[in-house]
Amino acid sequence: MKRDRTIEVILWSIALPGFGQLLNKQVIKGIIFILLEVVINMYSHFNSAIMLSFLGDIKGATAVTNYQWLMFYPCVYFYSMWDAYKFAHPDLNTKPYFFMPFVFAAYFVTVGLMYSDKIPVYGYILGPVWLPIIFVIPGLATGFFIRYVLLHFTSNVPNN
Repeated sequence: MKRDRTIEVILWSIALPGFGQLLNKQVIKGIIFILLEVVINMYSHFNSAIMLSFLGDIKGATAVTNYQWLMFYPCVYFYSMWDAYKFAHPDLNTKPYFFMPFVFAAYFVTVGLMYSDKIPVYGYILGPVWLPIIFVIPGLATGFFIRYVLLHFTSNVPNN
């Protein structure tokens, strides 16, 4: 019986971009994603922002973050997850638009990052870690909805 590794691959990709590719035996691609993660993380000071956010110092997290570098992170992160997931489960390549939730999650997280020091949630500014994480939910929902609409309308188009 062949083991389905999609959950293992997606969870490792969530932990660190590139790990899913390494599990899929795509070593060069995995190393590239890991290097991108390290470079973006270092120049954006994202680990410091994460640590300060977990400690409740949102102003400190906002102050330490280099947003110009951190803006790259959502696209690299979600693309890495999609790529690892796609290669771990080749049947997905036959499913149209299955990438939509990943794409819209990246878009929404990027927007959440841009507004992370401006949009209060219940009176609190959540900063560059928590607000983008919250924006994953509407991003995924939008991606699944657009995928559903596209599948619905493209399946009703007659073949000529």
